[in-house]
Amino acid sequence: MILKALRKNRLLTINYYEDGLLQTCQGRVHNLNLLDQTLFLKDEKQNIFSIRLSGIQDIQ
Repeated sequence: MILKALRKNRLLTINYYEDGLLQTCQGRVHNLNLLDQTLFLKDEKQNIFSIRLSGIQDIQ
């Protein structure tokens, strides 16, 4: 279900846990590395964020 939401080329809001804290990030999928189970998200300012797939709580 998570991978299905990531296929769409649209603006996503992802809630995820990092270091025990719930974080929110908004952007488009830049890259998906299934070997490292990492999602790279690019925001509107062209910053790239690395998110572990296991930490994702919700995708909107």
